[in-house]
Amino acid sequence: FDPDNTGYISTEKFRTLLQRHGSELDPHKLEVLLALADSNSEGRICYQDFVNLMSNKRSNSFRQAILQGNRRLCSKALLEETGLSLSQRLIRHVAYETLPREIDRKWYYDSYTCCPPPWFMITITIVAFFLYNGVVLDRFVLQVTHPLYLKNALLYHPQLRAQAWRYLTYIFMHAGIEHLGLNVVLQLLVGVPLEMVHGAARISFVYVAGVVAGSLAVSVADMTAPVVGSSGGVYALVSAHLANIVMNWSGMKCQFKLLRMAVALICMSFEFGRAVWLRFHPSAYPPCPHPSFMAHLGGVMVGITLGVIILRNYEQRLQDQTLWWIFLSIYVIFVLFAIFWNIFAYSLLDLKLPPPP
Repeated sequence: FDPDNTGYISTEKFRTLLQRHGSELDPHKLEVLLALADSNSEGRICYQDFVNLMSNKRSNSFRQAILQGNRRLCSKALLEETGLSLSQRLIRHVAYETLPREIDRKWYYDSYTCCPPPWFMITITIVAFFLYNGVVLDRFVLQVTHPLYLKNALLYHPQLRAQAWRYLTYIFMHAGIEHLGLNVVLQLLVGVPLEMVHGAARISFVYVAGVVAGSLAVSVADMTAPVVGSSGGVYALVSAHLANIVMNWSGMKCQFKLLRMAVALICMSFEFGRAVWLRFHPSAYPPCPHPSFMAHLGGVMVGITLGVIILRNYEQRLQDQTLWWIFLSIYVIFVLFAIFWNIFAYSLLDLKLPPPP
């Protein structure tokens, strides 16, 4: 069909192929292929357009792009449009903050309705800020220099690792106002725009996967320490976002991206350094240890693996991505390993754990 290897075939030959093999295709995919042929005004089909369509683009978004035609895709960039309302400018800003391809930015801008709103990150932030810790210590954040901080029922404690909820609920407790403040700022500045673009389901998956990986990393690599704070989930989102920017550097059009990346890395490094210093600082009330910093590293590992795959594939089917299954398998293997480690290793190693609260 393309004897000269030009990368194009005529629309007539393309329709012949569809008639011959249409019964082998998914009906929705066939509909989009027909739309591709009908919307083409040049009388030929580009091989790359065909590959992009057949790979894993969701039919609704790609069909929208096709039906808009080459005129829409080759028009002026979204950034150059004028006369936009405040909400439209906000949506455009979010698109340029998170998406590297202009076609994806335009599709997001045209289709976003704020229904549902980015409820997950906002809810997590509100709960973390106002949880009942004030009932225990008459404060809204944990003070790890206080002898009663380990008595909180939500933080992870190595002696109470059989209480499975602690592997998740530790995110609602924070070691001081600076710990809470930085996590809240990062959750809102990074998490909310990502949720607006990729949806609550995908962003909550990355966040929760980072949270679980963080507590399990502590239970494996820092076995005598408790852990508090939402840094596992926050670092998963932020590291995924930063890695996605680096991998799509030329396509990302957000302003001052180098400066903003530097600020984000400085903030993350400051928080991680604070956590390391606190972990090895002598405890004011021995044998009660300070919280671990391993949750930060667990979140980063989730972010640069599962998180990057999700952020790179806007409006695409993850189940069609080979790397998605590879990283998901690695994550599941780690979780299973950590579960067995928690069941058997503590008794075999005969560790001296801090007393239960």
